[in-house]
Formats: sequence, C-alpha cells, structure tokens
Amino acid sequence: MRENFTRIEDKSTIHIEINLNAFAYSGENPWLFSVFIKFDGVDESKNGFEEFLETKESLIIALEHEEKAKYVGARNEDGWSELYFYAKDSKELEHVAQHILRESNYVYESSTVKDTKWNFHHKNLTPSELEQCHIQSEKIIFMLKEEDDDLSVVRPVEHYISFELPTQKNRFINTLDIEGYTLKDEISSEEFEHGIALIKEHDLQSETLKAEIDKLFVAIKKCQGYYEGWSTTLAEELKA
Repeated sequence: MRENFTRIEDKSTIHIEINLNAFAYSGENPWLFSVFIKFDGVDESKNGFEEFLETKESLIIALEHEEKAKYVGARNEDGWSELYFYAKDSKELEHVAQHILRESNYVYESSTVKDTKWNFHHKNLTPSELEQCHIQSEKIIFMLKEEDDDLSVVRPVEHYISFELPTQKNRFINTLDIEGYTLKDEISSEEFEHGIALIKEHDLQSETLKAEIDKLFVAIKKCQGYYEGWSTTLAEELKA
C-alpha cells in the first residue's frame, strides 16, 4: 500500500511516496539501491507524466522480480524523481535499472550502499506522527471529493483526541485555549478510553485542514495526547 505526503526541508517542498508494506522486509534487505531520474517541468504534460509513471512502474516490477529488491518509496525534488529500493544483495541491480532506463531517454543516476538498519528510510521516507495525521486527513478529503462535496463550505467539524491517562485528558480540557475550538463530548471506547471531541467551524480545503491539524497537534502534545482525525457533514446535508 502506497501513501503520499509532503514535507518541508530547508524551505523546499518534498513530495514523498512511501510503500507501507515494505517494513515487513526490513530485516532481510540490507542494501539500499537509489535511482534518480530527471523529470522536470518540460515532461509534465499529461502524456509525459503517464509515460514517466509507466517507466517508473516498469522499473519497480523489474527490480522486484524474483524478489531481487523491494520498492520502499520515492522523493520528488528539484526536477528529480528519487526512487528507493532495499535489496538482499547488490548484484545485478544497476544492470536491471540500465536495461529499463537506457531506452527511455531519461537522464538518470544510481547508487548502492549498505544500510542494514534502514537509517535512510527512517530519516527520509518514514512519515512522522504529524505527517501520518495529514495522510489520514487527505484520505477523508478525497472521499468527500468523490461525493462531489463543496469543500469551500464552512461547517462544523469535529476533531478527535485521545489520551492514555484521565489526568492528561482533564489537563487538556481545563487548559483548552485554542481559537475557535470548544469541547463537544468526552468519549470512551474500547480503543480510546480517555477521548474527547472538539468542534470548530471551518472549510475543508487541504490548506485549512493542514493548518488546523498543525495547531491542534502542538496543543495536544503538551498534554501527551494523540490526534485521532476528524469528521463532518456533507455540505448538501447542511441544507436539508
């Protein structure tokens, strides 16, 4: 399963794709194989992008053939698409990449280094707790778009928070001072015994939700809590 998110590094926006299933192979694939493919704005027409995706998937399939390597993710930055694989050994990886890419007319570079502990993966590909929150948020936004929801409509949005201890929850409630947010409910469930729902009216644009989640995350962490996501009502249902 692949997920996508963005990260800011040195004031640059990095677009990251991660293969969440790859973690299962971390104990047996110690070699990091990197393939950097030049893919700049000139190629980003619809047909050019589809052609690039076909090349990318062909490379992944070829390297994963007979379990030579496992695709773990990609980073897109400054006109380069960086593809990363972890392999059981370093043999034939460059040969396979060359066979796929030499006829594609893309400029590319590749390298192989030993990374037994997957340090590169943990530092440069693995999403942080906050980035995971944004990934889940974007999934909800995608589903709302599939329902043709008007994301610009301001509406009540519930944000859910959980705590391991009741004292943490009570401290958060007693010190709640986040602009626009009010406590709606205290929640108790099998998974989250000490939870709460906050409510605020705002639109559902990606930029808005990212800013709201960032703001909540900082406040939640001061009380050792966890952000658990959000829910709302479709714009059409608000009119009913």
